[in-house]
Amino acid sequence: MAVSIRQARGADAPRMAELLGQLGYPADAERVRAGLRDWHADPRGVVLVADVDGAVAGLASLYAVPFLERGVSRGRLTALVVDGAYRGQGLGRALVTHAEEAARRLGCGDMEITSARERAVALGLYARLGYVDTSGDAARLLKPLDA
Repeated sequence: MAVSIRQARGADAPRMAELLGQLGYPADAERVRAGLRDWHADPRGVVLVADVDGAVAGLASLYAVPFLERGVSRGRLTALVVDGAYRGQGLGRALVTHAEEAARRLGCGDMEITSARERAVALGLYARLGYVDTSGDAARLLKPLDA
């Protein structure tokens, strides 16, 4: 199995849409393609795919969020998914490792990942990679900004 981690391309959009659906975020190829254009235009955003023998088997997106009060950016992993057929083969670890390297290049001092509590396998991976659940330290508040 030949695995490489590379920047996502527009041609990857249909497969990326399928993967996002597996993660619980239904998407169509055109929406993903448009999103990739936005991410590629923003120097703080990175979208990676795990390419296995020429097929996209996983993806990760990272954004470097600047913090005025900290004087350093924080890398935020906004999506990570590996196709069900490829899970348990180290692709998630490889994607996170490459995302961390990209975050360092973007000047980030740390990385943040959020995940639903019911995703025990993902939470286990993050713990094995050294991530610590700090959700007890701060509230996470969301508000829809519908017009």
